[in-house]
Amino acid sequence: MNDRLTHLAEECHQAPWLDSISREWLESGELDRLRDAFALRGVTSNPSIFQAALRSSTYDADVRRLAGEGLSDRQVFHRLAIHDIQRACDSFLAIHERTGDGHVSIEVDPDLAHDLEGTVAQAHELWTAIDRPNLMIKIPATEAGIPAIERVIDAGISVNVTLLFDVGVYARVREAWLSGLTSRLARGETVRGVTSVASFFVSRVDTKVDALLDAMDTDDARAVRGTAAVANAALAWGDAQRLSDDARWTPLADAGATAQRLLWASTGTKDASYSDVLYVDELIAADTVNTLPLATLEAFADHGEPRVTLDEERVTRARRELDRLAECGIDMNVIADELRDEGVAAFVAAFDGLLADVASKRSAVATS
Repeated sequence: MNDRLTHLAEECHQAPWLDSISREWLESGELDRLRDAFALRGVTSNPSIFQAALRSSTYDADVRRLAGEGLSDRQVFHRLAIHDIQRACDSFLAIHERTGDGHVSIEVDPDLAHDLEGTVAQAHELWTAIDRPNLMIKIPATEAGIPAIERVIDAGISVNVTLLFDVGVYARVREAWLSGLTSRLARGETVRGVTSVASFFVSRVDTKVDALLDAMDTDDARAVRGTAAVANAALAWGDAQRLSDDARWTPLADAGATAQRLLWASTGTKDASYSDVLYVDELIAADTVNTLPLATLEAFADHGEPRVTLDEERVTRARRELDRLAECGIDMNVIADELRDEGVAAFVAAFDGLLADVASKRSAVATS
């Protein structure tokens, strides 16, 4: 087991999750190997990850069988994804029983991002079909997604809130999570085991902001290049520390509820001039999660620095950095809205491509 990642998980109390999954890894035992070698505490998936995975020939027999049952392309994908997520959940079940983590996430269909009722219905369907205690359903933090989060939490379904970029939106997400748990407790139902993470996307913030700063071509703009993403995340972490100020939290905690953790997503470095572990090294704090692409996981295992880097001093510095960005004309609220909309659109495009790949594969296997 890697010393750096073991220290990250056990001493810094930040959970490393893997941002990838494939049928080949499940069948070969590679996911189990990665879990043990890198002290992994969970796995996430999304339409882009499944689109890449489904291109493998390991799915051909199942696609042929499911197509023969008369299922639509979407139904075929759901059946394949459910099977893979169940196996991944089983791989991490012992970790879940030992630590309370070991979660595996599956996303509602991206074309439901603006459909409240459709999101709630599919969250229930996936939760029932997969039927694993360490499952999380990913729901985007859209206008329709936020009330869906409250209803799904209220129903006892664990949620990974995805596509978060804005601290103000995060406050609304936390309110939805708290309201869902509070309503559940008021009915006399258990809140124990109903878990949640709030996934802040990181590297995409720097990619967008840096492009605007580069276009300004000024000394002030160059001075703040590469500061937006970590500062934005640090501000969210600072906001999360105020949970105990909410009077609703004490009875929930007394009843066995666990706090919603912040999760750092999109932590692979996009700019080659930055450290390849920038968005891991700079965002380490207890009771948080970092979901890492395989390349970033391997890089951190080789030369990352597992030490706590998020504290109140870092939050104060983040505020100064964001003020300097504002002085350069960077409106982080606008950036966040654009990134959320672009993220939804990218996942919809990946999902459309995924369904097209299923159609192509079912046609190919039907004639083979």
